[in-house]
Amino acid sequence: MRTTLRASDDFLRSIAYFTALSPGELARLGECFVVRAYDKSEIIILEGEPCRGLYLVYAGRVRIFKTSPDGREQVLRIAEAGESFNEVPNFDGGPNPASAETLVPSTIYCLPRAHVLKVVERYPAVALAMLRIFAGRLRQLTSLVEDLSFRHVTSRLAKILLEYAAEPAAPGRAEAELRRRLTQQEMATMIGTAREMVGRSLKSLEAQGAVRVDRHRIVITNRRLLQQLA
Repeated sequence: MRTTLRASDDFLRSIAYFTALSPGELARLGECFVVRAYDKSEIIILEGEPCRGLYLVYAGRVRIFKTSPDGREQVLRIAEAGESFNEVPNFDGGPNPASAETLVPSTIYCLPRAHVLKVVERYPAVALAMLRIFAGRLRQLTSLVEDLSFRHVTSRLAKILLEYAAEPAAPGRAEAELRRRLTQQEMATMIGTAREMVGRSLKSLEAQGAVRVDRHRIVITNRRLLQQLA
């Protein structure tokens, strides 16, 4: 991990939280961020530790996950470039509710908690934007609970594959690969099961004609069928 230059005004302007701020306000806010570069598989925050602030992914990908007492992991979501994480403890004063780890080399912006509270108090538009994003995250977590409670593993896997599926490469082409490579272990932690179960479910989806597993690639061959199975 290494500290880099100050926050980019152009990047901050692209974040939904800060679009209502003036150029001068944005420039002053940029001076409050701590910008750091992380290598792949570096821990940014740990579940249960004191909250240091709000995080933005400038570049890279970050997995947000919880760990059970026996060491099992459940991925809550993958934060991509332009997305934020760890908002909640900035407002309730509690510890980090989940851990965050880089999936690839990443650059992360951190706005210290004291500045988060000042910005929200000073700019109602920022507070409203945060409420909208909070609402979206709550819907996402509700959907995750529903999936883990009521869907079987093959159905949960089909849903993940659809979420990460790229559009077909050309008009009229049915096949589509995933936007990025997901390992079976990553998929297992995202859908709350063991890697072996992911392997079995992939074989089931392949046997039904929904996907084709080609070495390390997963190709969706029948999107409509996969949607019916999700």
